[in-house]
Amino acid sequence: MKQKTQTETFIKNKVIFSLFPTPLYLIHRPINLDSTEEKEIEDIVNDTEPADTKDYVSKDMYIFDTKLKKLKEFIEHNIKIYVEEILNPKEELDFYITQSWVNVTTQALATFKHHHQNSIISGVFYVSVKENDKIQFYNRNSVLHQMGFDSMEYNSWTASAFTLEVSNNTLILFPSWLEHNAFVVGHRISIAFNVFAKGMFGTKNSTNELYL
Repeated sequence: MKQKTQTETFIKNKVIFSLFPTPLYLIHRPINLDSTEEKEIEDIVNDTEPADTKDYVSKDMYIFDTKLKKLKEFIEHNIKIYVEEILNPKEELDFYITQSWVNVTTQALATFKHHHQNSIISGVFYVSVKENDKIQFYNRNSVLHQMGFDSMEYNSWTASAFTLEVSNNTLILFPSWLEHNAFVVGHRISIAFNVFAKGMFGTKNSTNELYL
């Protein structure tokens, strides 16, 4: 009897593979901001300036360098988990927060769709949001992203966007290339940041060796 090939078996059984999922990491901080953190955030909010896509952004674009030490430790701990469980680099790399800033929105609005350049991981921590506040991520690999027709049912292959409700004290981490925007329903304070890495990338024999 002729043995069926792997391809023939797949066709007969109608196997559909879901390739290359996007890792979106969400965790709720189990403790509220303490009085010191609240005061530091208040000081940052009082030192903001008008922004293009939001009402205001902090003048200090490196807030974790000097402020919010305990919150930074919480975020760094979860970045470590993200790296170890999702990226799992073979070589020892030091992932670190580069820029970090506060966004303040005082009215209902939708921000522009964007991604974060010059970083590997990006994230946002929600300090204060209203009910039904959302962030939306966009699927560049969706069939509907390429072709202009509607689908009878939206799923992981046809959906062009994913909307996630957010709440206070919630941290989200995602690949920096992932396009997203916010649907703010009212007053919101959030902290955004980017993450890069130091160490040896690639190998000499692969002609892609890079030390940062």
